[in-house]
Amino acid sequence: MGKQIRFLALLLLISFALTTSLFWVYEHPVNPGIESFGDVVWWWVVSSTTVGYGDIAPHTTQGRIAAAITFIVGIYLYTNFITLTANSVDQFVNRDRLGMAPIKAKNHLVICEYTAFADELLQVLHHYPELAQREAVIISDLVTVNPYPQYHFVRGVPISPAALQQANIGAAAYIFVFANARFQEPDLKTLHTVSRIQKLNNHATIFVEMHKPKSEFTQHLQGHIVVLDSKKLLESVLRHEALDLSAYFPRTDDMPTQVAAPREAVSEG
Repeated sequence: MGKQIRFLALLLLISFALTTSLFWVYEHPVNPGIESFGDVVWWWVVSSTTVGYGDIAPHTTQGRIAAAITFIVGIYLYTNFITLTANSVDQFVNRDRLGMAPIKAKNHLVICEYTAFADELLQVLHHYPELAQREAVIISDLVTVNPYPQYHFVRGVPISPAALQQANIGAAAYIFVFANARFQEPDLKTLHTVSRIQKLNNHATIFVEMHKPKSEFTQHLQGHIVVLDSKKLLESVLRHEALDLSAYFPRTDDMPTQVAAPREAVSEG
């Protein structure tokens, strides 16, 4: 959008300089309606907004050419201005839905990557008071609009510092980082994301999904880290049709008792 605005501004400037110069040079000597250059500017404003000549009409061929250019450019600029304005208003109104709004929440829950397990987590949050009472933020580029309107959404890759800062991750209390299977080495990407997060937040409890929880890289994790085994998470979902977090958070009585995905590793730095 920025390039389009600059192009339109340049076109407007060129149109103004060219047509007013032509009109002044060729119309001023013969047109009684033009007493000063200010009259030419007024003619240009009226003509470029496509409302007609106003009280000044061209008498020469060159003046008519300048008028034709002014009309055409004016129509083009006017229609593009309306389109840009409509798009800007739409983006502003829908910025939460499109993941463009900065997040102001504090002590909130951040979910990195909108995967199947992330969706399972979102569906059971209300069973865990410790999580249900907090605002939740989803960071992902796997979807283009907010999949859960009741939660916040940031469109972007979780490894991006800009996306993390937009989610106000520095003020988060709990962070879930889910593995993205589209990468050849998802665990490496996940751990890299965790390292980026810890540069911005060194106090939150971070739950990290790993395909190989006993990886040599796991021992390098520092801080409040809980490693979740992807296979155990899948087993919990398949056997009990829900993701169970009771090993980490008290849950309400309305959720059926399930076998929890065991805590694979906890590091307190």
